Amino acid sequence: MNNQKYAQTFSFNNGLTLKNRFLMAPMTTKMSFYDGVITEDEKRYYHMRSKEVGAVITAAANVSENGKGWEGELGVYDDKHLAGLSELASSIKVNGTKAILQLYHGGRMTQSSVLKGVQPVAPSSVRALRTNSEVPRELKDEEILQIIEDFKVATVRAIKAGFDGVELHGANTYLIQQFFSPHSNRRTDQWGGSLENRYTFIDKLLDAVSDAAKKEASEPFIVGYRFSPEEIEEPGIRFNETLFLIEKLCNKPLDYLHVSLRKFDQVSQHDTYQDKPMITYLHEQINGRIPFIAVGDVRTGEDAETVLQDSELVAVGRVLLADPNWVSKVTAGKEDSIRYDVAEEERELLGLTNGVWGFMHGMMPDRLK
Repeated sequence: MNNQKYAQTFSFNNGLTLKNRFLMAPMTTKMSFYDGVITEDEKRYYHMRSKEVGAVITAAANVSENGKGWEGELGVYDDKHLAGLSELASSIKVNGTKAILQLYHGGRMTQSSVLKGVQPVAPSSVRALRTNSEVPRELKDEEILQIIEDFKVATVRAIKAGFDGVELHGANTYLIQQFFSPHSNRRTDQWGGSLENRYTFIDKLLDAVSDAAKKEASEPFIVGYRFSPEEIEEPGIRFNETLFLIEKLCNKPLDYLHVSLRKFDQVSQHDTYQDKPMITYLHEQINGRIPFIAVGDVRTGEDAETVLQDSELVAVGRVLLADPNWVSKVTAGKEDSIRYDVAEEERELLGLTNGVWGFMHGMMPDRLK
């Protein structure tokens, strides 16, 4: 590559600097204990992949007990998680890499069996259009305010544990996105109805988390937001509604926006936005106001260069599972030595225990030997 933009440092407006423009994307691990406490396997998995990227965004950590989406999920809803989270942050922060804890609530995207018999909750009592989904219970007003408080307290725990930032998981059809979606949010009160009202939860959530970061962090602390640009459901979030959301988010005290896509050159379902990849439209809408992280099966240095034409930062995921040294090989122009496939007997060497191995079978079966 002639222009190795990805090898350059990047500084956020709050002064925190990344050593390069690569981040490890958040990926499901299912490695934690039943109560959300982190395991030695999980710490090793992150440590192995942390040395070369500018920052690591962890897998989703649930902020409320009734927000748990699957077994093996990391928890941040109780002080009992603090010791393990501190060890996780330390395992990531090697060679100057920054650690970002992803905060989330599963909403209706869980099952009562995962919640020990408790019915899942959501903005409205509408089941997800997914296999084995259950009808959730509609959240009461005071419960919504409590979940916002849970995110705020989780942010304080992240600060105490030594993380450099948090990412609010407003993507992949989980609770934050459920409030914005016309499919999962059929409310007629202040939390739903109009597009503006469906944004209310996000608005109040961002204010609460940003306030916690401002008051509790003694050093520059990142608050980022991840979003999915479209839904397949009918009714569902359409790309023009996401552009509305982006406009709102650009006026909040956020440090970055992070899109969730399977492929970085993915085109919108919407007829009006099919001339360019979605990341191009999104980057144009943001217009330099907030750093933008793009993602989506980036495999090569050339892919990274392409993505960075429409973003400030690039998140890489699956390639780091197969080759934790992918960044240094790309930066040094040694891409011919990158490991893209993983054999069963290499799992232990690469720290790919059951949860991640299952994730890989679902997301990248073509790269398993």
